[in-house]
Amino acid sequence: MAITDILSAKDIESALSSCQAADSFNYKSFFSTVGLSSKTPDQIKKVFGILDQDKSGFIEEEELQLFLKNFSSSARVLTTAETKAFLAAGDTDGDGKIGVEGKNVLNAYSL
Repeated sequence: MAITDILSAKDIESALSSCQAADSFNYKSFFSTVGLSSKTPDQIKKVFGILDQDKSGFIEEEELQLFLKNFSSSARVLTTAETKAFLAAGDTDGDGKIGVEGKNVLNAYSL
């Protein structure tokens, strides 16, 4: 499954263009622009599955750093500061990763 099966290519392009500069990524704005706020919980889980590159059921820091590349191979990697802020927002239990179940960053700012 491709991310464009769930999200529109136009919305993805718009979201990516808004965070091209280093340290300009804001996950809340990105999720809103890319259209996650209008998706069902099932669709959000599918997006989570795409972002979970190693299929562990979690999105770890290394996967978060490459977050934008899931939307376009030409996108930049997140800076260390962006990655840590993103992880802090979604890691509700302090284990250093974001889980698919329960309250995570994809659910908290998308529904």
